[in-house]
Amino acid sequence: MTWRTIELVREGPVAFVWMNRPAARNALNQLMLEEIAAAFDGLATDYDVRAIVLGGRGPSFCAGADRKDAPGVARMTTPGVSTRERHWLARIGDRTLDAIERVEVPTIARVQGHAIGGGVLLATACDFRIAAEGTRFFFPEVELASPLDWRGVPRIIREIGPARAREMIMLSERVDAVTAERWHLVNRVVSAEQLDQAVNELAQRLASRPEISIQMAKAQFRAYGAAELFGNAATFDSNLMIEALGDEQARANFGVGTRDSARGTGQPPAQ
Repeated sequence: MTWRTIELVREGPVAFVWMNRPAARNALNQLMLEEIAAAFDGLATDYDVRAIVLGGRGPSFCAGADRKDAPGVARMTTPGVSTRERHWLARIGDRTLDAIERVEVPTIARVQGHAIGGGVLLATACDFRIAAEGTRFFFPEVELASPLDWRGVPRIIREIGPARAREMIMLSERVDAVTAERWHLVNRVVSAEQLDQAVNELAQRLASRPEISIQMAKAQFRAYGAAELFGNAATFDSNLMIEALGDEQARANFGVGTRDSARGTGQPPAQ
């Protein structure tokens, strides 16, 4: 398959899925989300793969939704589009996260620079997360008059608990890598120079474990952490997104009808 927004690289038993829009800080458009989902769905039946790494080319892991080409938004705001299609488009990110979460081999997020909005959710969809020092995580959605959809709220609660989740989502708290490790948003923080080595060592360690044991352990985590513990808010989230697109401020923040919106759901925080 020819990829336009990602790269798929195999190194022995480890597969690397690279978001490859570095000039846009790997901001997410509809095509990138579809390609990430397709890559993970394909790797799910590649039985020589024993671990998968999700990373971003360039200085940032992922800047969130591309405000010049927000996933599905242009089509959702087109007159005459049916309600059913709007809901399908509103859940495109949720389907991508599902594709990452349901693959049966262990997954690792290699995070550097910035993980913003949907970029945080991509990382938390992975089983393990290793971040470079200086990485910043945050959700700008409330600041942008937008809901955090893609079942992002229960996904973040599952990883860091409701108290910290409120700080990240309702206050758009900028969280540095050290704090992210303390809050259990990431497993480990290393220097930028050590990031690849740390990721590769973890991937090889996971790949060397008995395959059936890893598969069973992952199945247990998936079952006990399943959405039924929190309620499946996917339909609710899509309703919120459609409602937000009717708000003038939210439409401007998504770049609907504008020509000069910056890429990404948020700008990097001040250093």
